[in-house]
Amino acid sequence: MGSKKRSKLKTILLSILIPIALILALVVGYFLYLVISYHRVGDQPELEIVNAKTAKPEAGTEYTLLSYNIGFCAYTPDFGFFMDGGKGSRAKSADAVKEVIAGITALVGTEDPDLLLLQEVDKRSQRACKVDEDAAFTEALTDYTSVFAVNWDCAYLCYPFTKPHGAALTGIKTLSRFGITAASRVELPVETSLMKLIDLDRCYTVSRIPTANGKTLVIYNFHLSAYTSDGKIAIEQLDLLLSDMKREYEAGNYVIGAGDFNKDLLGNSGEVFGVPNDDYTWAQPIPEGTFDGTGVSLVAPFDADNPVATCRNADGPYNPGQFRVTVDGFLVSDNVTVVSSRVVDTGYAYSDHNPVEMTFSLNP
Repeated sequence: MGSKKRSKLKTILLSILIPIALILALVVGYFLYLVISYHRVGDQPELEIVNAKTAKPEAGTEYTLLSYNIGFCAYTPDFGFFMDGGKGSRAKSADAVKEVIAGITALVGTEDPDLLLLQEVDKRSQRACKVDEDAAFTEALTDYTSVFAVNWDCAYLCYPFTKPHGAALTGIKTLSRFGITAASRVELPVETSLMKLIDLDRCYTVSRIPTANGKTLVIYNFHLSAYTSDGKIAIEQLDLLLSDMKREYEAGNYVIGAGDFNKDLLGNSGEVFGVPNDDYTWAQPIPEGTFDGTGVSLVAPFDADNPVATCRNADGPYNPGQFRVTVDGFLVSDNVTVVSSRVVDTGYAYSDHNPVEMTFSLNP
């Protein structure tokens, strides 16, 4: 082969190999960026309490608690999420996020709960167009004192490539018409595999509310894992949560928890709502015996005459044939009487979840 031909071949090879090498370097560099930037928030023994109140709940009086996974205010009925099989990754616009916040705020005004527990509340996330949802709810719901804890501080996710999920800062927010005197964030275990890069930094918050009879009402707000390799980690998280609740109950306090379990609380939601669940292995029932000896019971909102699920699988715009499941509910200690519980049927207007509501009283 002549020198000119060898030179031409070398030029062709370089023109192919150099772009490939650059792409590989970018991929490796980005992966290292994700791994190195990954961190956990950790326990926080003293969360900030905003807009402090002094009212105290009384034993024997009925109160209501509303729990709502608001899906970072992007899940309008036409939204499908890429991690659930849909195409969406971000809200349409900042104005669209603000419209959802206004809708949720109006719903809260209609339901008028004494306690409000929200999950997936973003602060400066690109997926929520950098709208500070935490501040928006604080400003709109001035009758409540509030506590916020970060549940995910994520590096930039460049997938989907056409409209990346971006960086996210999101959390859980507890609002109360009663005075919260102390609040803390407790870290939950998460997977140690690379799955941790896309799962939230799971935690629960503990808000302590003095009662009129000298005891303490302890409120737990939580959002357990969904995107895991085998689904077992959510049970480990629940076990840790229950051990904490048991300790508070045995100390003589009233204990209530609410949030997104990411478990099938009915045990057979696919059958109940007439949709198959063979492909949705994350929505598993809670194992029998989980609550034995804890002094804590599960309350799964369900009306047999009008069955409504709390969550839809966001593999595309909402439709009646979509997989639906009840994953949102309550935990109550034996010294709390549950008067009623229900799913507030919004038709998934503001989230891929419907809110759930419980009326309860504290035993004398």
